[in-house]
Amino acid sequence: MSRIGKNPVAVPQGVTVDIAGQMVTAKGKLGQLSLQLSGEVDISRQENEIWVKPRDNSKRARTMWGTARSLVQNLVTGVSDGFTINLEIVGVGYRAAVDAKDLVLQLGYSHEVRYPIPEGIAMRCERPTMIAITGADRQKVGQVAAEIRAWRKPEPYKGKGIKYQNEYILRKEGKKK
Repeated sequence: MSRIGKNPVAVPQGVTVDIAGQMVTAKGKLGQLSLQLSGEVDISRQENEIWVKPRDNSKRARTMWGTARSLVQNLVTGVSDGFTINLEIVGVGYRAAVDAKDLVLQLGYSHEVRYPIPEGIAMRCERPTMIAITGADRQKVGQVAAEIRAWRKPEPYKGKGIKYQNEYILRKEGKKK
């Protein structure tokens, strides 16, 4: 039995959820998101809760049960509160700035890196070494953060690079004389 799937998804005030077959659409203050669920699960709404159940007792249906429930939860949370990922830039001369519709990164290359901000994503740089990525779609926010981090991954000797705010970099000892 899925520990995640057996719990209902609570729908907060201000969010409307429409279910048409396997298509789930959520509308809220941060926009509208849609999701096509797998055929192995049934989805139903009872008052302010959404329930996801497996159609049969097959292994595939049971694995999709918890996954589908998590995807619906991310949909509802995204349109009501949104998701944020914070990145930290560590290194002398490394910095970031938001310029119109681009994120401009200076990461020790001979040129600056310009990353176009995708639709549905907002970026802020309160400090030159902090990037806050926000949006309603959790997958898109995580993908954008991973693409930015890939420009200069943290290295284990000095810890220079772009890292997630809560990430711990395992440090190595340098050369010995």
